[in-house]
Amino acid sequence: MAEAPRGIDHLMDGAIGLPQHYIETETSLVQSALRSLKHGDAFAVFDEYGDIGVAGPGPEGLYFNDTRFLSRLKLLVDGKRPLLLSSVVQDDNVALSVDLTNPDIHIDGAISMPRDTICIERTKFLWRGVLYERIGFRNFADIPRQFRIDIGFGADFRDLFEVRGSMREKRGQIAFMRDQTGVEFQYDGLDRVRRVTKLVFWPEPEHADQTRARFRFDLGPHGRGSMFLSVVCADQNPPHLTHFSIAFRDRRRAIRAKTAAIATVNSSNDLFNEVCCRATSDLYMLVSRTPQGLYPYAGIPWFSTAFGRDGIITAMMLLWLDPVIAKGVLKFLAATQAKTIDPAADAQPGKILHETRNGEMARLGEVPFRLYYGSVDATPLFVMLAGMYFDRTGDVETITAIWPNIKAALQWIDEFGDKDGDGFVEYARETGDGLVNQGWKDSYDSIFHADGALAEGPIALCEVQGYVYAAKSHAAKLAGYFGERDLESKLLAEAQSLQKAFDATFWCEDLGAFALALDGRKKPCRVRASNSGHALFAGIASPERAPRVVRTLLRRSSFSGWGIRTVADGEARYNPISYHNGSVWPHDNAMIALGFARYGFAREAAQVFSAMFDAAAHQDLRRLPELFCGFIRRPHRGPTSYPVACAPQAWAAAAPFAFLQACLGMELSQRNNAIRFIDPMMPDFLDSVTLTRLTLGASQVKLKLERHGEDVTLNLLERRGDAKLMLVK
Repeated sequence: MAEAPRGIDHLMDGAIGLPQHYIETETSLVQSALRSLKHGDAFAVFDEYGDIGVAGPGPEGLYFNDTRFLSRLKLLVDGKRPLLLSSVVQDDNVALSVDLTNPDIHIDGAISMPRDTICIERTKFLWRGVLYERIGFRNFADIPRQFRIDIGFGADFRDLFEVRGSMREKRGQIAFMRDQTGVEFQYDGLDRVRRVTKLVFWPEPEHADQTRARFRFDLGPHGRGSMFLSVVCADQNPPHLTHFSIAFRDRRRAIRAKTAAIATVNSSNDLFNEVCCRATSDLYMLVSRTPQGLYPYAGIPWFSTAFGRDGIITAMMLLWLDPVIAKGVLKFLAATQAKTIDPAADAQPGKILHETRNGEMARLGEVPFRLYYGSVDATPLFVMLAGMYFDRTGDVETITAIWPNIKAALQWIDEFGDKDGDGFVEYARETGDGLVNQGWKDSYDSIFHADGALAEGPIALCEVQGYVYAAKSHAAKLAGYFGERDLESKLLAEAQSLQKAFDATFWCEDLGAFALALDGRKKPCRVRASNSGHALFAGIASPERAPRVVRTLLRRSSFSGWGIRTVADGEARYNPISYHNGSVWPHDNAMIALGFARYGFAREAAQVFSAMFDAAAHQDLRRLPELFCGFIRRPHRGPTSYPVACAPQAWAAAAPFAFLQACLGMELSQRNNAIRFIDPMMPDFLDSVTLTRLTLGASQVKLKLERHGEDVTLNLLERRGDAKLMLVK
């Protein structure tokens, strides 16, 4: 009997036991228009009515520190669900606004209050671990109207991994109590942490129990009324409950403060402006403040926490727009860098964090993700980002502070990343609970051979070798700056040696692409995949290989019309509905576009940019999701949604800005005190782009680029400081 592939257990009936991070679901995140809010370590997912859990089990809820503190919230008017008029997350993502009206209300078979008599407006937002809601009522009738409002609620205190499908043998105990201000649920977890959900109402309900609160309203002709609900989440944090209007003001001020100094984009295309505005709002909603600075949490609902890889790549894409994000990411990951060997956490000294969780299951070790290091690429990407950040900002203080962490990461690359000493960095999980695959394509079946057989480890991924090459190239420059000449020479020589070995071992002439990976026997996985594009992004590909890679990735088998697929149509495991084997990911495409531009293929980068812009135009709120399905583009319809894709997702939100940088050939160098646009190319949907508050050191400029056929001109509109501005053809 053949050995079962790693990561799944074949059962006699043909079923499989799926890996720890798999998301089980009986519902789809796209079957209704879900609405998301986030602040700090709290986030909430509502249906379009502003309710939670009405349709049964699903991802909806109010979450705090990876626990669902509120699992049900339902608004009823005289026992009936109101009629939905509109539902939208405000442009800055601060609040959810929902407009409703009453349905027909019957008494003894007759309509006592016709529909559309009472307008109901719900405004909801998060601030410091509290969900605030104002429910406003307006009577449009010229006679008095009386009605009853019921608020149903429930708190299951499920760990996020339970919501995702993990089963638990034991759970803690839930208790309920009521006082004059509202109702309270307490959960005493197995981790000895008491988690509390308190619902505070104003005015006081006429009745409340552990499932609902009841209110009565009497509005005069054209009269108005309102009620307020606050849901306080508390575990080891002190709750910060304040008045609705004060919290709303402070929340809006906080988001404005985060974005006050960033560069902004305004173009000739109103739809693209919407995409950029939504992307900016999503990014700075996902950005959380840590003791080390700002960090973009990966995505809602499944990944609202710090992920090393996601944070680094998001910061890379935003470097030209806001280098403060990169500074926060570097300092946070330096502070959480592994210092010891811990097989359960896939940790070794110098390794950079993959993921951190603070829920009950992580605290108990039921899942290994409290501080988990099972990614092979985060460590070289960390070094790569440090070099890019220094080039962009010249921030000597930050790089000096993390220079020991950079050197520890380099040591991990050589000692633990390359245990067999062949020059390539490989991964193999340390225990059966860790991730099977530890690159960004971490599905159990995402690394395979041409015949579909899963690759056996240790596995050397194509893109990881590129990241290591870039990391050592950047670190060599940093070593030179710090006067460590021997280290500089060593790193440069290792980078050059790796580049030669990579070309000799990974290049597949007949595929016109680099192999997806090498397996544990050093056998190439001869599969056409988007990973080849990351070799261009990192710069490890030789110039003579780049044209072939570009052509391969833009063939119909790889390019769906909406973007480049993770795996090409025709490969053994190609599946356009899969997570990693044929889907289209915006961040993946953006990194590939940056790679195209690096090797002089700006026109091809613009082609991918145009496809992704068209995809964004079909999305709810103009928001690029984590991924979508890889079906070929068909007339008169948009891309096919992926059922459990996160939206918003940080690196998807950052993608439009990376595409713009790629096509404009934008480079900002503090060392040269120069902002350069190298052979810029603008896609057909843009006639002009204006960049405001583009900052380099003490300089700040406002400029406009305009397309004239295939030519692009540059106009300086405002300047402060002495930074040089150059258009290079």
